[in-house]
Amino acid sequence: MNFTHRFKGLSLSCLLLSSSIYAASPADKYPESMLYSHPVKIAEHVWSAIGATQYYSYENGGHNNNLSFVIGEEAVLVVNGGASYQLAKALHDEIKKQTTLPVKYVVDENGQSHATLGNSYWKEQGATIIAHEDALEEIEEKGLDGLESLKLILKERFENTSLVEIDQTFKETMSLDLGGLQVELIHFGPAHSAGDISVFIPSSNVLIAGDMAFHQRLLPVFPDTDTAEWLATWQTKFAPYAADKIIIPGHGEATDFKTVDQWTRGYLEYIRGKVGELIEEGGMLEDAYKIDQSPYAHLETFDALAAKNAGRIFEAMEFE
Repeated sequence: MNFTHRFKGLSLSCLLLSSSIYAASPADKYPESMLYSHPVKIAEHVWSAIGATQYYSYENGGHNNNLSFVIGEEAVLVVNGGASYQLAKALHDEIKKQTTLPVKYVVDENGQSHATLGNSYWKEQGATIIAHEDALEEIEEKGLDGLESLKLILKERFENTSLVEIDQTFKETMSLDLGGLQVELIHFGPAHSAGDISVFIPSSNVLIAGDMAFHQRLLPVFPDTDTAEWLATWQTKFAPYAADKIIIPGHGEATDFKTVDQWTRGYLEYIRGKVGELIEEGGMLEDAYKIDQSPYAHLETFDALAAKNAGRIFEAMEFE
């Protein structure tokens, strides 16, 4: 497979001079479907419908994360239930173009709405819904709020969507057999949100990293995100495992480890370093919002997240 990240080799200065490479991405790349974009084959057995790198919108159908699927000899595994019943159905329509095999498993990469609300469709198809035990807690705490929020955004495109129970949870790893094809579910440790997991397909050397890894949009720091632990997870567990693999991140196109390392670990170390300097100098929270983050200004969602990220990291690092 001739797989090369399309911006490989461009210098950082070139990226910055091109204003915002991803900001001009269209509202919808696949208007005849609820999906934002048509699924693409990443490697043997592995496909992914790459979501919008912007926030949820009516136009992108709530498809602002990657919805992937793995085809074995006897069954199909889907990674992320999707943001709604209709979005999940749209993905299934595309799966049916590739195989007549049943979708046996749906694995949610975390407890966020765009990973879980489409589970209502997959449950009707007889799939077993799997998530990390910490993701289950997030769904129980925040699921109804996410449901109401997306209902307002997607309107009639949200029809039939409901919260459903997770069938199985795990703590560290889980192996699944799709018939002649093994799939490994892995919780590397604390990262971007509660219960973040990755899915590895050994025969294809593809790691569906989920929200462990970012590269085309600025990573978000949530109120409960521990960036120190995320970095520790990355350096001690994720990086050694992912270094030689094809990476499908939670958002954006498939790429390699070097790329996600630059824009995930690199960003976390950069912003924590700047915040640390500010704290040592006696700076205040309002100063954190003004930290220069221009090396990352080309990433989607930068304007919405950069200052917010700095503020949340400042508040956390004051007590580290």
